[in-house]
Amino acid sequence: MNTGLRYEADGAPSVWLALGQGAQITMLMINANVMLAAVAFRGGGADHYLLWGVFATLFCAGVGTILLALRFGRIGAGYCVLAGTSAVFVPVSAAALASGGPALLATLVMAAALLQVAISTRLSLVRRLLTPAVTGTVIMLLPVSVMPILARLLNQAPADAPLAAAPVCALVTVALIVGVGLKGNAALRLWAPVIGVAGGAGAGALFGIYDTQRVAEAPWIGMSVTDWPGLDLAFGAEFWALLPAFAFISLVAATKSIGAVVATQRVSWNRPRTVDFRAVQGGIAAEGAGNLLAGLGGGVPNTAYPIGPSVIELTGVAARRVGIAAGAILILVACVPKALAVVIAIPSPVVAAAVGVVMVMVFVVGLREVMQEGMDYSTGLIVGVSFWIGVGFQAQLIFPDIVGGFAGGLFGSGMVAGGATAILLTLAVNLTQPRSGRFVGRAEASELANIQAFLAAFAARRHWDGAMRQRLAAAAEEALAAVLQSEATENEDGNGAREARRLQITVRGAGGGATLELATAVAGEENLQDRIALLSEEPAGEAMRDVPLRLLRHFASSVRHQQFHNADVLTVQVDGSQR
Repeated sequence: MNTGLRYEADGAPSVWLALGQGAQITMLMINANVMLAAVAFRGGGADHYLLWGVFATLFCAGVGTILLALRFGRIGAGYCVLAGTSAVFVPVSAAALASGGPALLATLVMAAALLQVAISTRLSLVRRLLTPAVTGTVIMLLPVSVMPILARLLNQAPADAPLAAAPVCALVTVALIVGVGLKGNAALRLWAPVIGVAGGAGAGALFGIYDTQRVAEAPWIGMSVTDWPGLDLAFGAEFWALLPAFAFISLVAATKSIGAVVATQRVSWNRPRTVDFRAVQGGIAAEGAGNLLAGLGGGVPNTAYPIGPSVIELTGVAARRVGIAAGAILILVACVPKALAVVIAIPSPVVAAAVGVVMVMVFVVGLREVMQEGMDYSTGLIVGVSFWIGVGFQAQLIFPDIVGGFAGGLFGSGMVAGGATAILLTLAVNLTQPRSGRFVGRAEASELANIQAFLAAFAARRHWDGAMRQRLAAAAEEALAAVLQSEATENEDGNGAREARRLQITVRGAGGGATLELATAVAGEENLQDRIALLSEEPAGEAMRDVPLRLLRHFASSVRHQQFHNADVLTVQVDGSQR
């Protein structure tokens, strides 16, 4: 329970508080947004296009942040979730710029954004495909893919610059970021990258490698539309060669956005609530909409930032108004090229050093993701093999002559090669597991006898004892009753009678117990998992209404209710050792 909140997600802080909080968040974000975009454009040899590209990226990040904070039908999360430049898109964006220039990048970003919108409509399926082991491995491979770009930038300095300029500026940057990160308090650590970059830029100014001319030439307000790159609609070989990489990275970015929206939900209420996956779907759709605009404008894709929950816990303000204010400020700053030029003019060695430290922490984030659900032998083998295959392909150590010409060089990216390996190994493990049982019928009480017969046959094949069979049957009966009661309550609220929904029940053996999953179309707004958590607080008059849930809580060791726009999934764990 986050009792320290002053304003929950639907709170209404004053305009000045929202603007102040939004400005603080923007100051934390803008440095990383501009620098990651700069790494992509400089790494792709598009330095001449840098100012427009950063403008488009930052402007669309502001639009994406506003969309995430609002709810328009199925678009928007309704939480203070921040959109920003995604590091996972840096390697593929640089490759697109190097292959076909800004117009090719714009077309690929729009294609990837359409995929993100599609993912939002089938989120329940994607979450099963991209396990923590898969996404964690890809995130761990991100620094491997970015480091060659950073290595080139680290050595970029004007020809007339002193020999020590690049290494000294990089060293000052790293020393400040690491020093503040190790010794600063929680609030100061949020500013470590900003402090490090400011110190490195100051050192660059002393050496004369800070690009003051770029700052002087940048206009104060507005951008010239003649800089817009347009779209590459020829759909040539370069497009098709890079499209799979963009599609795969879009899947990974969507998965990380899921984590960011979920984490934000958990710290946005004083009383704990079950995660609303409809809000998560809306967040992914909003991200896709923002990236459609980013592609049209010629920027780098954005994704949900993980910094939001940390800021909420520090300030106690989770109101979505803050997200709207932060997005508006990002848009305003993007329209001031002089301000963007101050950051863009930072020497490349400073940018490379700062992003390099961030990449080190990204590797740690990936490692934590892998460990999220434990590390058994199978998971360790999948992660280890996939990671080192990714490293080998990225370094062109594994059959370089074959890989370089296969699928347009798609597997030259360590993230794609390692991620594809992790997915294939995960699918292989899933296909070799004991078969699950599946029942398909209608969500109505008359199906109970058929469901009980199906579960009895499955239990017989598993050779479960009588006590386990009875607990499984009782849990299924009460789970079905709870689902039907939820639908009946919705109809009583004025939605009228409805045709019985399709019901799919899946049962799997899990150790000595069973996992029972009831999947139907969406019944209503009420979450059964939340109702179970609140049973002890309900008045006596509500006791009869909640009899199915009370019995379900007795027979099951855990109950999880996930609500999506296109699916409603109730997962019940029955422990075989329970008595």
